[in-house]
Amino acid sequence: METVVSGIRSTGNLHLGNYFGALKNFVKMQHENNCYFFIADYHSLTTHPTPDDLHGKVKQVLAEYLACGLDPEASTIYLQSDVPEISELYLLLNMNAYVGELERTTSFKDKIRKNPENVNAGLLTYPVLMAADIIIHNATRVPVGKDQEQNLEMARKFARRFNNMYKVDYFKEPQPYNFGEALVKIPGLDGTGKMGKSEGNGIYLFDDAKTIKKKVMKAVTDSGPTEKNSEMPEIIQNLFTLMDVVSDKSTIDFFREKYAECEIRYGDLKKQLAEDITNFNAPIRERILDNLSNNDYLRKVAKMGAEKARESASKTVKDVREIFGFKSF
Repeated sequence: METVVSGIRSTGNLHLGNYFGALKNFVKMQHENNCYFFIADYHSLTTHPTPDDLHGKVKQVLAEYLACGLDPEASTIYLQSDVPEISELYLLLNMNAYVGELERTTSFKDKIRKNPENVNAGLLTYPVLMAADIIIHNATRVPVGKDQEQNLEMARKFARRFNNMYKVDYFKEPQPYNFGEALVKIPGLDGTGKMGKSEGNGIYLFDDAKTIKKKVMKAVTDSGPTEKNSEMPEIIQNLFTLMDVVSDKSTIDFFREKYAECEIRYGDLKKQLAEDITNFNAPIRERILDNLSNNDYLRKVAKMGAEKARESASKTVKDVREIFGFKSF
């Protein structure tokens, strides 16, 4: 059984891309592996050092992940800030992380280009904190997107460096968890690429029917096909990709045939797509609302997750302190 660690962003509001891109796989994965899922509230401060209602956003994302199927009995779900051992390991790993290598990371260069007024030390040492998050549980696998592959490589480097410097074989070198064909790329509604919160082109699992319809009806389209059986441009294929994950086969076949025969009416397609997304979202949205109204349940999940995570983390930090040479008098 693999030990898997995955960070959950703490900005709230999951969209369809999150669900079909990774979360659906997380739900399955938690029953096959020893999984740790943490809400990365410390990480969020690197780009938003003065967050508006940090607690409310953490609560929202916890409620959403639970509503989508993460099971606190099957996996360990916790807040990063509830496990102080992460901060201590982060401090210790920083002693063997070098400014030059951190400055060369792609994520750091991208962030300082986008936010030149906020180049803080936390942003620079983001890969070290990410490494601490992972190796504190001696993870063997980490699900990562393309934008985080270099940071995972840094985590392997810090684990390897620790072992080499202190002549131990303590930390494993975590490998990427590849979902392969099970990983679905959900496009945005603006025709520019994948669905994302920062791009403002997403449909959120928490959206109500009115909001979903308004967003879908604004989706980018063209003037329609002029020749039968012509190839679909990407902006139209995007709508069918969305339909593939929320609509039944007969609906998809109907609109594909209409497109092939040059009889497609995008307004009708969008109305159907909006209805199907609403029907897909409805049970998840209901569970999110139930979770948000049940503070006792969320508190219980967070407390149980922190206790389970700290059991693993405290052993690691105790061992690392001894390897460094910290001893009590």
